[in-house]
Amino acid sequence: MRVRKVKLASGGVSVQVVSGGHDYKVIKHIGSTKDFGKLQGLICLAHDFVRKYERTGSLFSEFEKNHIVSLDSLDFVGLNYSFAYQFLEKYYKLNGFEGLLDSLLKDLSIVRVIDPCSKLRSIGILKKYFEINYTKNTLYKRLLRFNRLKDDAEKLAFEYAKKYLSFDFSLVFFDITTLYFETFKEDKEEFRRIGFSKDNKPNQPQVLVSLIVTKEGYPIAMDVFSGNTFEGHTMIPTIENFKKKHGIENLTIVADAGMLSFDNIQKLVQKDIKYIVGARISSLPLKLTKELSNTLNKTEGIFFQVETDKGILLCDYSVKRANKNRSDRKKQIQKALNQINSNSKYSKRSRFVKETSKLKPVLNQELIFKDELLEGIKGYYTNLKNQEPSLIISRYKDLWHVEKAFRIAKSDLLARPVFHYKKESIKAHILIVFLSLCLIKSIELKNKKSIREIKDIIMSVPDVRLLNTITGEITTKRQKNKETEELITKLKY
Repeated sequence: MRVRKVKLASGGVSVQVVSGGHDYKVIKHIGSTKDFGKLQGLICLAHDFVRKYERTGSLFSEFEKNHIVSLDSLDFVGLNYSFAYQFLEKYYKLNGFEGLLDSLLKDLSIVRVIDPCSKLRSIGILKKYFEINYTKNTLYKRLLRFNRLKDDAEKLAFEYAKKYLSFDFSLVFFDITTLYFETFKEDKEEFRRIGFSKDNKPNQPQVLVSLIVTKEGYPIAMDVFSGNTFEGHTMIPTIENFKKKHGIENLTIVADAGMLSFDNIQKLVQKDIKYIVGARISSLPLKLTKELSNTLNKTEGIFFQVETDKGILLCDYSVKRANKNRSDRKKQIQKALNQINSNSKYSKRSRFVKETSKLKPVLNQELIFKDELLEGIKGYYTNLKNQEPSLIISRYKDLWHVEKAFRIAKSDLLARPVFHYKKESIKAHILIVFLSLCLIKSIELKNKKSIREIKDIIMSVPDVRLLNTITGEITTKRQKNKETEELITKLKY
């Protein structure tokens, strides 16, 4: 093949790729122009075509260096987001999860950070945006194998927390949430069950998911329970399994009041586990309520402390909390009055409505009085002795980290609703969410930005794919501008 220039009657020049000598054959018409600059570009394209099809190098270095392409010969064939994938993949490796040796699990965890959706849509996104291909059959065959990697995944997360977050086993935070299903039928495996729903879906089956996080909110363990399990019964198995798995001797668990029961307290003490747990002070005897109210006397910075059968009861007062309690009580009293004065039946009795032997209910003045005594007061149970009350309360307040982790799982990762039906598939789904949550927390902690801010940055750098219609080659060009380049340079990856 050779490049041939032909003068046209119009005064322009046509550029062709031909083969043969005198009796040549036109292989490809590259284009024609009257402009000298464009002519050089057409000649470059012609030489590119020859090199591609004859697989020979050019004798002229300028043809190797210059990549002049006519816009008319380019077709847009799509976008991909390889920078976003590379960024998240780097954090996946940083967390140590490459050690799980499962590419599908990695890709589903990464794509869940970018666009949480069904598994089928996930493999569609992997193909469309990252040119990673999985078939539907591959997805369903390998999905059920993920569960054998759960223990390894938790160990790797645990190692990350030790290495990068200085986790020293002394303090962990525990909470539980519910994930509902888009169905009203329970399953035969007695796993998807109707129970107390935190999602206000009382008629839909659910599962319970427990989570243990570090003080920074980085997840290090999770478990899944049947939907009708009492949430207080989830803490001991999860903590015991966690302690045994990692050989931890000294451990303090922080949890909210929902985890508290006398039985749980006894088991924690028996297993030599320290605890800081929220107290439901509304259930305290009136005599003790009056005593702690008088001691605190609506004053911040002082503490009430007393020994009980559930450990040391510690209480403090907050003006901000008192204002909220007062506002809530006024609303609840008004709601109670509306119910009392209404002739219609109500589906749920207001908190301050008291049923009497007479036909008409009345305000529960005793409960209102007790609520006024407890205004602004928060209680905590602990078996930690010789510790400053302010430190114990401060540690309990760090519980918001695990609550935030659940919010991320439910909002950014859309862990709910769950569209799987089999027990093993549900557990595989939760494992994917767990790995994605680890990625998100490690990214946020390193970059001091929310995952939404990070996603906006990494998804603003697409790679444009262009087809050279003359050579048939596809070229990828990363699309960046000054603003995104400045943001990218600030990312830690």
